[in-house]
Amino acid sequence: MFEKILTTISNQPPLVHSITNYVTVNDCANIVLACGGAPIMADDINEVEEIIAICNALVINIGTLNERTVAAMIKAGKKANSLGRPVILDPVGAGASTLRTNTVFKLLKEVQFSVIRGNVSEIKTIDQGSGTTKGVDADISDAVNEENLDQMVVFAKALSAKTGAVIAITGAIDIVADRHKALVIRNGHPMMSRITGTGCMLTTVIGSYCGANPDELLLATAAAVSCLGLCGERAFAKVQAHEAGTASFRTYLIDAMSRMDSQTLEGGMKVETR
Repeated sequence: MFEKILTTISNQPPLVHSITNYVTVNDCANIVLACGGAPIMADDINEVEEIIAICNALVINIGTLNERTVAAMIKAGKKANSLGRPVILDPVGAGASTLRTNTVFKLLKEVQFSVIRGNVSEIKTIDQGSGTTKGVDADISDAVNEENLDQMVVFAKALSAKTGAVIAITGAIDIVADRHKALVIRNGHPMMSRITGTGCMLTTVIGSYCGANPDELLLATAAAVSCLGLCGERAFAKVQAHEAGTASFRTYLIDAMSRMDSQTLEGGMKVETR
């Protein structure tokens, strides 16, 4: 299913421009390198247009939000749109504060996003205009589960139609959808929530895969989600084998990404079409 996506990124390594947050910026840069891309982390408004002009994709992450970078995000996003580059939004903590929620809607008004990736609470905030989160984590009452999965698939497809973007809702069960089709993904491990930045890292992997495959945004996004989830499973296996902990898990996660190939992914992915 994803062989072409991984082959393309291997043969045509994408340059990915990320305006992201300083809590996870180093991990995001390293995971882009591990998956076969090259990162640029430039957020000054005076250079973002030049930077995106030489890149294959733009990732916008509002994790450590401030007014200075919002202006740069909008300027970079508009330039990326004019050049036909994929633009990926990570609305970290949307619904947790007025500033975050208003910023997300300002970005959505000014920039056409190719993919929006967030936890279910963040994605519901985008749909409803307000929401609840636990810091930057999803409200447990929002969680996607087997009982509400069909309903959430319909929701994701409808939001894709509304925004024009591929919607990636990530959690214990992941949903990646455009207006016509959804992929349900069950890769991952609970230990991924024990370290900072797995969501941010995933968004930059999505940027990398979409940058290399701009005409296959749904499949590229689903491949990235499944791939990082499988890396989490493989990293946990190494933690157990070495009686290690969360810091080692982070390293093993990036290691697993650097060793990922289409054969490994095809053998370990847990993906169904809805």
